[in-house]
Amino acid sequence: MQGWKQQLHRLKKETYAIYLACKDPRVPWYTRILAGLIVAYAFSPIDLIPDFIPVIGYLDDLILVPLGIWLVLKMIPPAVMADCRERATSAIAQDKPTNWIVAFIIVAIWFGLGTLGVIWIGRILKR
Repeated sequence: MQGWKQQLHRLKKETYAIYLACKDPRVPWYTRILAGLIVAYAFSPIDLIPDFIPVIGYLDDLILVPLGIWLVLKMIPPAVMADCRERATSAIAQDKPTNWIVAFIIVAIWFGLGTLGVIWIGRILKR
């Protein structure tokens, strides 16, 4: 069980380091956008596949998030990633990093997508 906890802690640190890399101007714009989407999805309480669905409900958490992180890590320059990992380790050691602005943006995006989904379904049902 200890191995899983270490892996989870490492994944959390990597995700926060990627978040820091999103804000670094040395990272290409397209990588920052993809990294931002991956981080937002990783920290979002809303999943693509709901967790209550047996077996496949956890597939996005076990496959999509690590796969996305792996892809983004390949796109971020190694020097930038090393700097971001160092800053992430320092921030996590001091206190849990929280960013209420990012949390609000993630909730607003999901709310907007939900609203668009309801409108779209409503138009389909009217036909």
